[in-house]
Amino acid sequence: MALLIGIAVPLAIRAQQAPMPTVGLLDGSVATAAKALMFDEGLKVEGMVRNRNVGIEVHSADGDYTRLPALAADLVHRDVALVAALDTPAALAIKAVTTKIPIVFAVASDPVQIGLVASMDRPGANITGATDMAVEQERKRVKLLRDLLPKATLFAFLANPANPNAQSQMENMLATGREIGVQIKVLQARDEFDLERIFASSADWRADGLVIGDDDLFSSRSAQLAVLAARRALPAIFAHRGFAAAGGLMSYGASPTELYHQAGVYSGLVLKGGRPADLPVFQTRQTEFIVNLRTAQTLRLAVPSDLLEHATEVIK
Repeated sequence: MALLIGIAVPLAIRAQQAPMPTVGLLDGSVATAAKALMFDEGLKVEGMVRNRNVGIEVHSADGDYTRLPALAADLVHRDVALVAALDTPAALAIKAVTTKIPIVFAVASDPVQIGLVASMDRPGANITGATDMAVEQERKRVKLLRDLLPKATLFAFLANPANPNAQSQMENMLATGREIGVQIKVLQARDEFDLERIFASSADWRADGLVIGDDDLFSSRSAQLAVLAARRALPAIFAHRGFAAAGGLMSYGASPTELYHQAGVYSGLVLKGGRPADLPVFQTRQTEFIVNLRTAQTLRLAVPSDLLEHATEVIK
C-alpha cells in the first residue's frame, strides 16, 4: 500500500501542473538564431525562460520568403500559444492565417501603413508588437550620405523586391532624392548571387554613392556588402553596425537589440494573460550612427566634423 501511495502522489502533482505554453518563432531571414537570443532576453524580463516554463518552436524561411505561408500555416496547425513574427514578411504571413492565436511582431516597417494594426495606440484584434520605423531612417541615411558627398548627383539604392516593404522603400528613396536634389537609381537583388552580379556591373551605375535598403537578406550579408563596396571604392551606408565594422563607410539605424527584446517582453506579457489589443505598438528609441574613418581615408573622403560629432561610434 505504501508503494502505491508513493507513486500516486507525484502523478497527482503532475496532473495539477499546467502544460508549458509554446511560442512559435516565425522568421523570413537567415539571422533567426541571433534574433531569438535577443527575444529570449525580453521573455526573461517577464519571468519566462526557454525550456523551463515556455517552449520555443522555431520556423525560419532562411531567406526564402515564399516559404513563409506554409510555415505560418504549420504553426497554426500546431496550435501554439503565441506566434512571434520577427520580420515584416513573417508578420504578414501569420496575420493572413489566424485571427485567434496572439501575434507579437518585430518589424522594420510602419505597421499601420502595411495593414498589420489599426493604429499604433490601439492595435486591435490579436496582434501587437514593436517597430523601428526603418522607412524614416532610410531617408536619414540618404541625407547623411549627401552630407558627406555634397557634390553628388546620383545615388544607387539597393532593394530586395521580395520584401513587402520594397515598393514603399523605393518610393521613399525617390521622394527623398527629389527633396535633396539627388537622382536615385534603384537596384534589385533577391539573393547573394544577385549581389555579386550587381556589384560586378557597378561601373555602369555611374553612382556617387550607395544606400543599402533595410532587408534581412542584406543584414545577414553585411560583411559581404562591405567587401563588395570596398572593392569598387564605393561610398556606402547601411542600417546595421556590422556593415561599418566590416569596412563599410557608414551605418545608421535602430538598435536591433531593443526591437527583438521588446518583442520578447510583449510576448511574456501576453503569455501571462495580457491582451495584444491592449498593448500599444512599441517604437524603438535607440539609434546608432557609426562612421568608419579608416574606410573614409581609403576612399580619400574628408568627413565633416559635424558628422563625426553626431556619430555614436567612430572606427579609427
